Amino acid sequence: MTNDALLHALTQLVSEGRNSETMDIDLLSSQAIVQRLNQQDRLVPLAVEQVIPDIARAVDTITHAFKNNGRLIYIGAGTSGRLGVLDASECPPTFGTSPDMVVGIIAGGNDAMFKAKEGAEDDPMLGQRDLINITLTANDVVVGIAASGRTPYVIGALEYANEIGAATVSLCCNPDSTLATIASIAISPVVGPEALTGSTRLKSGTAQKLVLNMLTTASMIRLGKSYENLMVDVKATNAKLIARAARIVMQATDCTEHAAKQALKDTDHNVKLTILMLLTGLNKQDAQQQLMEKEGFLRKAVNANTNTSNTKTSQD
Repeated sequence: MTNDALLHALTQLVSEGRNSETMDIDLLSSQAIVQRLNQQDRLVPLAVEQVIPDIARAVDTITHAFKNNGRLIYIGAGTSGRLGVLDASECPPTFGTSPDMVVGIIAGGNDAMFKAKEGAEDDPMLGQRDLINITLTANDVVVGIAASGRTPYVIGALEYANEIGAATVSLCCNPDSTLATIASIAISPVVGPEALTGSTRLKSGTAQKLVLNMLTTASMIRLGKSYENLMVDVKATNAKLIARAARIVMQATDCTEHAAKQALKDTDHNVKLTILMLLTGLNKQDAQQQLMEKEGFLRKAVNANTNTSNTKTSQD
């Protein structure tokens, strides 16, 4: 795209417009500046609310892929790419997933997480190559993230994903974007012009983070990785998470701290298994079998056990 064509394209984007509410922002005090930014940030969840049906469709698609050994692949450039990598990297400790289950790819590679490589976003073939390098399959879901909806790197990636039959989702902050026309599911929360013109790491980035949170959290819940609203597949890999695991067991069963820690020790800190054993009285082997039969859904396993009334009981 020529410079003239790019300039014209940018003038058509909502996210590149000038915000009439912040024209005097360079004259304000520190407190007034952050108050104005906060006022703009309040618009973000309202914009996300408007696209909840599209987010839910994407969650259903991602959940289906997971159940069929597919992966969730985030791909983007700059801020958008970093947000995808961030969300992907938090899934293993939070939900006990394999690092290969949710993958984040950023234009320019891992170094671009820490130092901007903005030119990498201009090559659509690079987006295709990065998906080829992870052996993308038709079982996977690719979420292309770009505030503008016109980033060549992400466009190339989604076009390749479509070619091989993978499910495609776009996450953009401009209506009727190029990416939205390519993806099978388009998520387009329109947050309006940024407080600082064109700085899409602000409201657009916040909207993207909220949506990404929803995509993985809702999909993992649909897979049975929560009991009530507790993270029962959390991996106790450090001191904080070991303490959190004990607290989760205590919250789920009303047992004492001593009982929680002892039970977790007996299950190698498997929170889900520990809760099932405490709530039902099943031994470790039978509890493991019950969870397997219920495909990892703890509430279903608890309810299926005829010896429990599915109420929390105190343990010493």
